[in-house]
Amino acid sequence: MTSRSFDVDTFLQQPLTARLATNGPTVRPVWFLWEDGAFWVLTGPWTRLFDRVKNDPKVALVVDECDLVTGRVRQAIARGRAELVPFDVPRGRRKLVRYLGVDEALWDARFAGYLYDNPDQRGTMWLRLRPASLKVQDLSYAVVPS
Repeated sequence: MTSRSFDVDTFLQQPLTARLATNGPTVRPVWFLWEDGAFWVLTGPWTRLFDRVKNDPKVALVVDECDLVTGRVRQAIARGRAELVPFDVPRGRRKLVRYLGVDEALWDARFAGYLYDNPDQRGTMWLRLRPASLKVQDLSYAVVPS
């Protein structure tokens, strides 16, 4: 099976769920923003992810899709060292709009809280992963009608 090339930036702009692996090993689903050549994931001291990355910043992240109806199978696998960087509201809004839509009045209060709570009090941070390696594959196949 050979992989075809595809536009990874367009693929990563979709509101897909990634799986982020840390040392332990621990794997968790995360929402992400792909921007400026990096994956951005919300975190903070209330999560185990925050402490795991502080203790060992080596991570792996997988974003994939598999549609059995169309035969579309694509994936991006990133590896590198995650950084914990200060949270900024504009980037946070861009990330949440991808998954929840533009009308903040329809968002669950938990998500709006990330934008309007004081990040210094709550401790909201970004986990930023600028991949040391990024492997992308299109393993799609033709669906034979039955």
